[in-house]
Amino acid sequence: MNTGLGNNTTIAAIATPPGEGGVGIVRISGPDALGTAGRVFRRAGRGEAPAAMEAGTFAYGRFVAGDGTELDRGLCLVMRAPHSFTGEDTAELHGHGGAINLRRILRAVLDAGARGAEPGEFSRRAFLNGKVDLVQAEAICDLVRAQSDRAAGAATEQLEGKLSRSFDGLYDHLMDAAADVEATLDFEENELPARVLEELDARLKHGLDEVDRLLSTWDEGRLLREGARVVILGRPNAGKSTLLNALLGYERAIVTEVSGTTRDTIEEGYVLDGFPVRLVDTAGLRETDCAIEREGIRRAEETHRASHFALYVVDVSGPLEAEDETRLGLLDPGCTVVVLNKSDVRSPDFHFPFSEFEVVETSCAQGRGVEDVRRALTEFLERNIDRHAPPHAVIGERHRALLDEARREIEAACARWSEGGETRADLAAEHLRAALETLGAITGRAFHENLLDRIFSRFCLGK
Repeated sequence: MNTGLGNNTTIAAIATPPGEGGVGIVRISGPDALGTAGRVFRRAGRGEAPAAMEAGTFAYGRFVAGDGTELDRGLCLVMRAPHSFTGEDTAELHGHGGAINLRRILRAVLDAGARGAEPGEFSRRAFLNGKVDLVQAEAICDLVRAQSDRAAGAATEQLEGKLSRSFDGLYDHLMDAAADVEATLDFEENELPARVLEELDARLKHGLDEVDRLLSTWDEGRLLREGARVVILGRPNAGKSTLLNALLGYERAIVTEVSGTTRDTIEEGYVLDGFPVRLVDTAGLRETDCAIEREGIRRAEETHRASHFALYVVDVSGPLEAEDETRLGLLDPGCTVVVLNKSDVRSPDFHFPFSEFEVVETSCAQGRGVEDVRRALTEFLERNIDRHAPPHAVIGERHRALLDEARREIEAACARWSEGGETRADLAAEHLRAALETLGAITGRAFHENLLDRIFSRFCLGK
Protein backbone atom coordinates (compact mmCIF):
# COMPACT_ATOMS: atom_id res chain seq x y z
CA MET A 1 0.00 0.00 0.00
CA ASN A 2 1.30 3.44 -0.85
CA THR A 3 -1.35 6.12 -0.47
CA GLY A 4 1.14 8.97 -0.17
CA LEU A 5 0.87 12.39 1.40
CA GLY A 6 -1.00 13.92 -1.52
CA ASN A 7 -3.67 11.27 -1.86
CA ASN A 8 -7.11 12.65 -2.75
CA THR A 9 -9.14 9.48 -3.23
CA THR A 10 -12.25 8.54 -1.28
CA ILE A 11 -12.03 5.14 0.44
CA ALA A 12 -14.59 2.81 1.99
CA ALA A 13 -14.62 -0.42 3.99
CA ILE A 14 -16.76 -2.43 6.38
CA ALA A 15 -15.78 -1.21 9.86
CA THR A 16 -17.45 -3.90 12.00
CA PRO A 17 -16.36 -7.53 12.43
CA PRO A 18 -17.83 -10.26 10.22
CA GLY A 19 -20.77 -12.34 11.36
CA GLU A 20 -24.31 -11.70 12.50
CA GLY A 21 -25.04 -8.61 14.54
CA GLY A 22 -27.67 -6.02 15.29
CA VAL A 23 -25.70 -3.24 13.57
CA GLY A 24 -22.99 -3.16 10.92
CA ILE A 25 -21.08 -0.12 9.66
CA VAL A 26 -19.64 0.85 6.29
CA ARG A 27 -17.16 3.72 6.70
CA ILE A 28 -16.40 6.22 3.91
CA SER A 29 -13.59 8.82 4.13
CA GLY A 30 -12.09 11.31 1.72
CA PRO A 31 -12.86 14.45 -0.25
CA ASP A 32 -16.04 13.01 -1.82
CA ALA A 33 -17.18 10.96 1.18
CA LEU A 34 -20.41 12.89 1.65
CA GLY A 35 -21.20 12.97 -2.06
CA THR A 36 -20.58 9.22 -2.30
CA ALA A 37 -22.82 8.60 0.70
CA GLY A 38 -25.52 10.71 -0.95
CA ARG A 39 -25.52 8.47 -4.00
CA VAL A 40 -26.27 5.43 -1.80
CA PHE A 41 -28.34 6.90 1.07
CA ARG A 42 -31.87 8.25 0.61
CA ARG A 43 -33.04 10.17 3.65
CA ALA A 44 -36.58 9.48 4.82
CA GLY A 45 -39.10 12.22 4.16
CA ARG A 46 -37.76 15.37 2.53
CA GLY A 47 -34.62 15.77 4.60
CA GLU A 48 -31.23 16.99 3.43
CA ALA A 49 -28.71 14.81 1.62
CA PRO A 50 -25.53 13.91 3.56
CA ALA A 51 -23.54 16.70 1.87
CA ALA A 52 -25.94 19.27 3.40
CA MET A 53 -26.20 17.71 6.87
CA GLU A 54 -24.53 19.31 9.87
CA ALA A 55 -21.40 17.66 11.24
CA GLY A 56 -22.06 15.11 13.95
CA THR A 57 -25.67 14.43 12.97
CA PHE A 58 -27.53 11.23 12.08
CA ALA A 59 -30.34 10.76 9.59
CA TYR A 60 -32.61 7.76 8.97
CA GLY A 61 -33.29 6.46 5.48
CA ARG A 62 -32.75 3.77 2.84
CA PHE A 63 -29.56 2.39 1.32
CA VAL A 64 -29.97 1.80 -2.41
CA ALA A 65 -27.96 0.27 -5.24
CA GLY A 66 -27.12 2.19 -8.40
CA ASP A 67 -30.34 1.05 -10.10
CA GLY A 68 -32.45 2.25 -7.15
CA THR A 69 -32.99 -1.19 -5.59
CA GLU A 70 -33.39 -0.90 -1.85
CA LEU A 71 -30.68 -2.80 0.03
CA ASP A 72 -31.42 -1.98 3.67
CA ARG A 73 -32.65 0.74 5.99
CA GLY A 74 -30.58 2.45 8.65
CA LEU A 75 -28.68 5.56 9.66
CA CYS A 76 -26.14 7.85 8.02
CA LEU A 77 -23.69 9.68 10.29
CA VAL A 78 -21.82 12.71 8.92
CA MET A 79 -18.47 14.02 10.21
CA ARG A 80 -16.64 16.89 8.57
CA ALA A 81 -12.94 17.65 8.22
CA PRO A 82 -10.90 18.22 10.26
CA HIS A 83 -13.11 16.98 13.11
CA SER A 84 -13.15 13.28 12.30
CA PHE A 85 -10.91 10.32 13.07
CA THR A 86 -9.12 10.58 9.72
CA GLY A 87 -9.18 14.36 9.61
CA GLU A 88 -11.20 14.11 6.37
CA ASP A 89 -14.89 14.33 5.53
CA THR A 90 -16.34 11.02 6.71
CA ALA A 91 -19.70 9.28 6.47
CA GLU A 92 -20.77 6.09 8.18
CA LEU A 93 -23.68 3.99 6.95
CA HIS A 94 -25.18 2.02 9.87
CA GLY A 95 -27.26 -0.89 8.63
CA HIS A 96 -28.15 -4.34 9.91
CA GLY A 97 -25.21 -6.60 10.71
CA GLY A 98 -24.40 -9.65 8.61
CA ALA A 99 -21.65 -10.33 6.10
CA ILE A 100 -23.88 -10.50 3.01
CA ASN A 101 -25.89 -7.39 3.85
CA LEU A 102 -22.81 -5.25 4.55
CA ARG A 103 -21.04 -6.46 1.44
CA ARG A 104 -24.07 -5.38 -0.63
CA ILE A 105 -23.98 -1.89 0.92
CA LEU A 106 -20.20 -1.67 0.44
CA ARG A 107 -20.53 -2.74 -3.20
CA ALA A 108 -23.03 0.08 -3.76
CA VAL A 109 -20.61 2.58 -2.16
CA LEU A 110 -17.76 1.39 -4.38
CA ASP A 111 -20.01 1.62 -7.45
CA ALA A 112 -20.82 5.18 -6.36
CA GLY A 113 -17.17 6.25 -6.70
CA ALA A 114 -15.19 5.16 -3.61
CA ARG A 115 -12.36 2.64 -3.74
CA GLY A 116 -11.87 -0.18 -1.27
CA ALA A 117 -9.67 0.80 1.65
CA GLU A 118 -6.57 -1.26 2.38
CA PRO A 119 -5.77 -2.59 5.88
CA GLY A 120 -5.15 0.28 8.29
CA GLU A 121 -5.72 2.97 5.66
CA PHE A 122 -8.15 4.99 7.79
CA SER A 123 -5.60 5.06 10.64
CA ARG A 124 -2.83 5.85 8.19
CA ARG A 125 -4.76 8.89 6.98
CA ALA A 126 -5.33 9.92 10.59
CA PHE A 127 -1.55 9.91 11.04
CA LEU A 128 -0.82 11.75 7.81
CA ASN A 129 -3.42 14.39 8.73
CA GLY A 130 -1.89 14.93 12.17
CA LYS A 131 -4.72 13.38 14.20
CA VAL A 132 -2.46 10.78 15.83
CA ASP A 133 1.25 9.97 15.83
CA LEU A 134 2.59 6.51 14.99
CA VAL A 135 2.70 5.39 18.61
CA GLN A 136 -0.96 6.33 19.09
CA ALA A 137 -1.90 4.66 15.79
CA GLU A 138 -0.27 1.43 16.98
CA ALA A 139 -2.28 1.72 20.19
CA ILE A 140 -5.47 1.48 18.13
CA CYS A 141 -4.30 -1.89 16.80
CA ASP A 142 -3.31 -3.00 20.32
CA LEU A 143 -6.71 -1.98 21.69
CA VAL A 144 -8.57 -3.94 19.00
CA ARG A 145 -6.43 -7.02 19.71
CA ALA A 146 -6.35 -6.72 23.53
CA GLN A 147 -6.86 -10.07 25.26
CA SER A 148 -7.36 -8.74 28.79
CA ASP A 149 -8.50 -5.68 30.73
CA ARG A 150 -4.89 -4.78 31.57
CA ALA A 151 -3.85 -4.97 27.92
CA ALA A 152 -6.80 -2.78 26.93
CA GLY A 153 -5.95 -0.31 29.72
CA ALA A 154 -2.33 -0.09 28.58
CA ALA A 155 -3.43 0.48 24.97
CA THR A 156 -5.83 3.22 26.08
CA GLU A 157 -3.04 4.99 27.99
CA GLN A 158 -0.89 4.81 24.86
CA LEU A 159 -3.73 6.08 22.68
CA GLU A 160 -4.16 9.05 25.00
CA GLY A 161 -0.54 10.02 24.34
CA LYS A 162 1.26 9.03 27.54
CA LEU A 163 3.94 7.00 25.77
CA SER A 164 4.24 9.57 22.99
CA ARG A 165 4.98 12.26 25.55
CA SER A 166 7.80 10.16 26.96
CA PHE A 167 9.30 9.71 23.49
CA ASP A 168 8.82 13.40 22.66
CA GLY A 169 10.47 14.44 25.93
CA LEU A 170 13.45 12.21 25.19
CA TYR A 171 13.68 13.53 21.63
CA ASP A 172 13.56 17.18 22.75
CA HIS A 173 16.15 16.54 25.48
CA LEU A 174 18.57 14.99 23.00
CA MET A 175 17.84 17.68 20.41
CA ASP A 176 18.91 20.36 22.93
CA ALA A 177 21.98 18.33 23.88
CA ALA A 178 22.91 17.82 20.22
CA ALA A 179 22.54 21.57 19.56
CA ASP A 180 24.83 22.36 22.50
CA VAL A 181 27.40 19.77 21.40
CA GLU A 182 27.44 21.24 17.90
CA ALA A 183 27.78 24.74 19.35
CA THR A 184 31.04 23.69 20.99
CA LEU A 185 32.50 23.23 17.51
CA ASP A 186 32.80 27.02 17.27
CA PHE A 187 35.21 27.13 20.24
CA GLU A 188 38.94 26.54 20.27
CA GLU A 189 40.33 23.61 22.26
CA ASN A 190 40.34 24.23 26.04
CA GLU A 191 38.33 27.41 25.54
CA LEU A 192 35.10 26.06 27.07
CA PRO A 193 34.70 26.16 30.87
CA ALA A 194 34.91 22.74 32.56
CA ARG A 195 31.42 23.29 33.99
CA VAL A 196 29.90 23.37 30.47
CA LEU A 197 31.62 20.13 29.50
CA GLU A 198 30.42 18.40 32.68
CA GLU A 199 26.84 19.60 32.18
CA LEU A 200 26.76 18.26 28.64
CA ASP A 201 28.17 14.93 29.80
CA ALA A 202 25.44 14.70 32.48
CA ARG A 203 22.71 15.51 29.95
CA LEU A 204 23.88 12.81 27.56
CA LYS A 205 23.91 10.27 30.37
CA HIS A 206 20.42 11.37 31.43
CA GLY A 207 19.27 10.60 27.90
CA LEU A 208 20.73 7.10 28.24
CA ASP A 209 18.90 6.63 31.55
CA GLU A 210 15.59 7.63 29.95
CA VAL A 211 16.12 5.17 27.09
CA ASP A 212 16.81 2.42 29.64
CA ARG A 213 13.64 3.33 31.54
CA LEU A 214 11.55 2.94 28.40
CA LEU A 215 13.31 -0.29 27.45
CA SER A 216 12.52 -1.71 30.89
CA THR A 217 8.80 -1.80 29.97
CA TRP A 218 9.39 -4.14 27.02
CA ASP A 219 8.95 -7.45 28.83
CA GLU A 220 5.71 -6.28 30.39
CA GLY A 221 4.49 -4.98 27.04
CA ARG A 222 5.19 -8.29 25.35
CA LEU A 223 3.33 -10.20 28.06
CA LEU A 224 0.33 -7.88 27.82
CA ARG A 225 0.13 -7.90 24.02
CA GLU A 226 1.05 -11.48 23.22
CA GLY A 227 0.25 -13.23 26.48
CA ALA A 228 2.64 -15.32 28.53
CA ARG A 229 3.62 -18.43 26.58
CA VAL A 230 3.40 -21.42 28.94
CA VAL A 231 4.69 -24.75 27.62
CA ILE A 232 3.62 -28.07 29.15
CA LEU A 233 6.47 -30.59 29.05
CA GLY A 234 7.05 -34.14 30.25
CA ARG A 235 7.32 -37.76 29.22
CA PRO A 236 4.51 -39.51 27.31
CA ASN A 237 1.43 -40.36 29.38
CA ALA A 238 2.51 -38.16 32.29
CA GLY A 239 -0.80 -36.26 32.01
CA LYS A 240 0.18 -33.18 29.98
CA SER A 241 -2.94 -33.13 27.81
CA THR A 242 -5.14 -33.87 30.83
CA LEU A 243 -3.56 -30.88 32.59
CA LEU A 244 -4.19 -28.66 29.54
CA ASN A 245 -7.86 -29.67 29.50
CA ALA A 246 -8.18 -29.16 33.26
CA LEU A 247 -6.68 -25.64 33.09
CA LEU A 248 -8.90 -24.64 30.15
CA GLY A 249 -12.03 -26.22 31.63
CA TYR A 250 -12.94 -28.16 28.50
CA GLU A 251 -11.66 -31.05 26.36
CA ARG A 252 -9.23 -29.35 24.00
CA ALA A 253 -6.67 -32.14 23.63
CA ILE A 254 -7.30 -35.83 22.95
CA VAL A 255 -6.47 -37.97 25.99
CA THR A 256 -5.92 -41.74 25.70
CA GLU A 257 -3.97 -44.47 27.47
CA VAL A 258 -1.77 -44.82 24.36
CA SER A 259 1.68 -43.24 24.77
CA GLY A 260 2.55 -40.59 22.18
CA THR A 261 -1.03 -39.53 21.36
CA THR A 262 0.08 -35.89 21.08
CA ARG A 263 2.43 -35.60 18.11
CA ASP A 264 2.31 -31.83 17.52
CA THR A 265 1.96 -28.72 19.67
CA ILE A 266 -1.57 -27.71 20.68
CA GLU A 267 -1.89 -24.03 21.57
CA GLU A 268 -4.85 -22.31 23.18
CA GLY A 269 -5.51 -18.83 24.58
CA TYR A 270 -6.53 -18.42 28.20
CA VAL A 271 -7.06 -15.45 30.53
CA LEU A 272 -5.80 -16.07 34.06
CA ASP A 273 -6.79 -13.46 36.65
CA GLY A 274 -6.73 -10.77 33.97
CA PHE A 275 -3.47 -11.94 32.38
CA PRO A 276 -3.49 -13.33 28.82
CA VAL A 277 -1.78 -16.73 28.62
CA ARG A 278 -0.95 -19.03 25.69
CA LEU A 279 -0.97 -22.65 26.92
CA VAL A 280 0.99 -25.04 24.68
CA ASP A 281 0.68 -28.81 25.03
CA THR A 282 3.57 -30.75 23.48
CA ALA A 283 4.61 -34.22 22.43
CA GLY A 284 5.99 -36.47 25.15
CA LEU A 285 9.76 -36.27 25.57
CA ARG A 286 11.52 -39.60 25.07
CA GLU A 287 13.92 -41.46 22.81
CA THR A 288 12.04 -42.90 19.83
CA ASP A 289 12.62 -44.43 16.40
CA CYS A 290 9.39 -42.93 15.00
CA ALA A 291 10.21 -40.06 12.62
CA ILE A 292 6.84 -38.37 13.24
CA GLU A 293 7.24 -38.53 17.00
CA ARG A 294 10.84 -37.26 16.76
CA GLU A 295 9.58 -34.22 14.86
CA GLY A 296 6.97 -33.62 17.57
CA ILE A 297 9.68 -33.77 20.22
CA ARG A 298 11.85 -31.35 18.25
CA ARG A 299 8.91 -28.92 18.09
CA ALA A 300 8.32 -29.34 21.83
CA GLU A 301 11.92 -28.37 22.57
CA GLU A 302 11.75 -25.44 20.15
CA THR A 303 8.51 -24.24 21.78
CA HIS A 304 10.15 -24.46 25.20
CA ARG A 305 13.01 -22.21 24.11
CA ALA A 306 10.50 -19.59 22.93
CA SER A 307 8.31 -19.75 26.08
CA HIS A 308 8.17 -17.62 29.21
CA PHE A 309 7.27 -20.41 31.62
CA ALA A 310 7.21 -24.22 31.76
CA LEU A 311 5.04 -26.75 33.54
CA TYR A 312 6.98 -30.01 33.70
CA VAL A 313 4.61 -32.91 34.37
CA VAL A 314 5.97 -36.01 36.13
CA ASP A 315 4.10 -39.29 36.55
CA VAL A 316 4.43 -40.30 40.21
CA SER A 317 2.70 -43.67 39.84
CA GLY A 318 6.17 -45.24 39.54
CA PRO A 319 9.81 -44.35 40.32
CA LEU A 320 11.23 -41.15 38.83
CA GLU A 321 12.43 -41.97 35.33
CA ALA A 322 16.11 -41.32 34.53
CA GLU A 323 15.06 -39.29 31.49
CA ASP A 324 12.90 -37.02 33.69
CA GLU A 325 15.83 -36.54 36.04
CA THR A 326 18.15 -35.60 33.17
CA ARG A 327 15.73 -33.12 31.65
CA LEU A 328 14.87 -31.50 34.98
CA GLY A 329 18.57 -30.89 35.51
CA LEU A 330 18.56 -28.69 32.38
CA LEU A 331 15.51 -26.55 33.32
CA ASP A 332 15.55 -23.12 34.98
CA PRO A 333 13.83 -23.37 38.39
CA GLY A 334 13.02 -19.65 38.21
CA CYS A 335 10.49 -20.16 35.41
CA THR A 336 9.48 -23.80 35.86
CA VAL A 337 6.91 -25.49 38.07
CA VAL A 338 7.07 -29.26 38.42
CA VAL A 339 3.65 -30.89 38.42
CA LEU A 340 3.70 -34.25 40.22
CA ASN A 341 0.69 -35.84 38.60
CA LYS A 342 -1.33 -38.99 39.43
CA SER A 343 -0.85 -38.35 43.13
CA ASP A 344 -3.94 -40.48 43.82
CA VAL A 345 -1.87 -43.55 42.83
CA ARG A 346 1.52 -42.30 44.00
CA SER A 347 4.13 -45.05 44.22
CA PRO A 348 6.00 -45.54 47.50
CA ASP A 349 9.13 -45.83 45.32
CA PHE A 350 8.76 -42.31 43.90
CA HIS A 351 11.32 -39.81 45.18
CA PHE A 352 11.86 -36.26 43.92
CA PRO A 353 15.44 -35.04 44.56
CA PHE A 354 15.17 -31.45 43.24
CA SER A 355 14.56 -29.04 46.11
CA GLU A 356 15.13 -25.93 43.97
CA PHE A 357 11.88 -26.33 42.00
CA GLU A 358 8.43 -25.24 43.07
CA VAL A 359 6.39 -28.44 43.17
CA VAL A 360 2.62 -28.91 42.87
CA GLU A 361 0.96 -32.27 43.45
CA THR A 362 -2.06 -33.02 41.29
CA SER A 363 -4.43 -35.66 40.13
CA CYS A 364 -5.49 -33.96 36.91
CA ALA A 365 -7.90 -36.73 35.96
CA GLN A 366 -9.77 -36.08 39.22
CA GLY A 367 -9.32 -32.28 39.10
CA ARG A 368 -7.25 -32.13 42.29
CA GLY A 369 -4.39 -29.64 42.52
CA VAL A 370 -5.30 -27.75 39.34
CA GLU A 371 -6.03 -24.57 41.30
CA ASP A 372 -2.52 -24.80 42.79
CA VAL A 373 -1.10 -24.88 39.26
CA ARG A 374 -3.15 -21.77 38.38
CA ARG A 375 -1.83 -20.08 41.54
CA ALA A 376 1.77 -20.86 40.57
CA LEU A 377 1.19 -19.42 37.09
CA THR A 378 -0.40 -16.29 38.56
CA GLU A 379 2.55 -15.75 40.91
CA PHE A 380 4.96 -16.01 38.00
CA LEU A 381 2.99 -13.39 36.07
CA GLU A 382 2.84 -11.12 39.11
CA ARG A 383 6.62 -11.23 39.36
CA ASN A 384 6.75 -9.78 35.85
CA ILE A 385 3.70 -7.49 35.92
CA ASP A 386 2.49 -5.54 38.95
CA ARG A 387 -1.19 -6.43 38.83
CA HIS A 388 -2.04 -3.81 41.47
CA ALA A 389 -0.44 -0.94 39.55
CA PRO A 390 -2.78 1.10 37.33
CA PRO A 391 -2.54 0.27 33.62
CA HIS A 392 0.24 2.21 31.95
CA ALA A 393 1.60 2.50 28.42
CA VAL A 394 4.43 0.13 27.58
CA ILE A 395 6.63 -0.14 24.51
CA GLY A 396 6.12 -2.62 21.67
CA GLU A 397 8.53 -4.62 19.52
CA ARG A 398 9.06 -1.84 16.96
CA HIS A 399 9.75 0.70 19.71
CA ARG A 400 12.21 -1.67 21.41
CA ALA A 401 14.21 -2.25 18.23
CA LEU A 402 14.47 1.48 17.52
CA LEU A 403 15.31 2.32 21.14
CA ASP A 404 18.09 -0.28 21.09
CA GLU A 405 19.50 1.36 17.97
CA ALA A 406 19.20 4.84 19.46
CA ARG A 407 20.84 3.67 22.68
CA ARG A 408 23.90 2.45 20.78
CA GLU A 409 24.24 5.85 19.12
CA ILE A 410 23.80 7.80 22.38
CA GLU A 411 26.28 5.51 24.12
CA ALA A 412 28.78 6.13 21.30
CA ALA A 413 28.18 9.89 21.63
CA CYS A 414 28.85 9.68 25.39
CA ALA A 415 32.04 7.74 24.75
CA ARG A 416 33.32 10.24 22.17
CA TRP A 417 32.46 13.17 24.44
CA SER A 418 34.11 11.56 27.48
CA GLU A 419 37.25 10.82 25.47
CA GLY A 420 37.93 14.37 24.50
CA GLY A 421 35.11 16.83 25.17
CA GLU A 422 35.13 19.52 22.52
CA THR A 423 37.98 17.82 20.63
CA ARG A 424 35.64 14.92 19.77
CA ALA A 425 32.48 17.01 19.56
CA ASP A 426 32.11 16.46 15.82
CA LEU A 427 31.94 12.68 16.29
CA ALA A 428 29.60 12.97 19.27
CA ALA A 429 27.30 15.25 17.26
CA GLU A 430 27.23 12.76 14.40
CA HIS A 431 26.11 9.95 16.71
CA LEU A 432 23.45 12.18 18.29
CA ARG A 433 22.06 13.08 14.86
CA ALA A 434 21.75 9.35 14.09
CA ALA A 435 20.03 8.78 17.46
CA LEU A 436 17.54 11.58 16.78
CA GLU A 437 16.68 10.21 13.36
CA THR A 438 16.02 6.80 14.89
CA LEU A 439 13.91 8.21 17.72
CA GLY A 440 11.97 10.32 15.23
CA ALA A 441 10.87 7.14 13.47
CA ILE A 442 9.13 5.95 16.65
CA THR A 443 6.47 8.66 16.75
CA GLY A 444 6.64 9.62 13.10
CA ARG A 445 8.65 12.85 13.32
CA ALA A 446 10.77 11.15 10.67
CA PHE A 447 9.22 8.51 8.43
CA HIS A 448 9.20 6.99 4.98
CA GLU A 449 6.48 5.19 3.06
CA ASN A 450 7.96 1.73 3.64
CA LEU A 451 7.78 2.32 7.39
CA LEU A 452 4.10 3.26 7.14
CA ASP A 453 3.40 0.24 4.94
CA ARG A 454 4.97 -2.04 7.53
CA ILE A 455 3.03 -0.55 10.45
CA PHE A 456 -0.43 -0.16 8.94
CA SER A 457 -0.47 -3.45 7.07
CA ARG A 458 -0.96 -5.10 10.51
CA PHE A 459 -4.30 -3.32 10.94
CA CYS A 460 -7.66 -4.80 10.03
CA LEU A 461 -9.76 -3.54 7.13
CA GLY A 462 -12.00 -0.65 8.13
CA LYS A 463 -9.58 0.74 10.77
